[in-house]
Amino acid sequence: MGLSAFWLGCIMRVFGIGMKAAFAAAVFFANSGTAQADDVLASRLGALLGQERESIAVVPDARLAALTTLPSAEDRGITTSPATITYDNAFLSSMSAPSGGPEWRCLSEALYHEARGESTKGLFAVGEVILNRVDSAAYPNSICGVVHQGTGRKYACQFTWTCDGRSDAINNRNAFNRVGKVAKLLMDGAPRELTAGATHYHTTAVNPSWARRFPRTAKYGVHIFYRQPTRSASN
Repeated sequence: MGLSAFWLGCIMRVFGIGMKAAFAAAVFFANSGTAQADDVLASRLGALLGQERESIAVVPDARLAALTTLPSAEDRGITTSPATITYDNAFLSSMSAPSGGPEWRCLSEALYHEARGESTKGLFAVGEVILNRVDSAAYPNSICGVVHQGTGRKYACQFTWTCDGRSDAINNRNAFNRVGKVAKLLMDGAPRELTAGATHYHTTAVNPSWARRFPRTAKYGVHIFYRQPTRSASN
């Protein structure tokens, strides 16, 4: 059986113009449209394919693999972008059940305890705050570190559910699967476009003193979001 055009091109790259010339001659005779040309074409192609079989036999496996492996999409200049996210339950429902490591678990638990009753946008917004803190030098540099900052001191933690003395059990698996999908999307690089870099939020049920000093950036459901003020050298 002969080689495909792709494989033939690879062999030609290795063994130079001799095979190219043979192939060109065969094509020339084929175009002449005579019975003699058909016989010559069959003879030339037979010889050519025989040379190919012999040539392949002496090519080291590693070299042959390097020549015939399709370059990666990145090497070919092809880039991929994440699927467009729509902030609704239908989009989340289309995703398979999520899973992940400890960092995903920490983010999922935070979303579950902090905002599981929120709209899809509200969930993403709360997740943005946690990841924005991870990126800030003012907070721990891991998701679990941010979520559990201050845990162990009652009502002195950053996220109340981690230090209010109540059970942290996950009792609503459907709600946890929903927030877990949001956590996965955020950790996979979903754009943080809802809160304008917010690092703080509170619910409408409370009115913390810091909220009067921090620039407000967004509101989703019962959560209001704020960006930590930038300190100047004189402050």
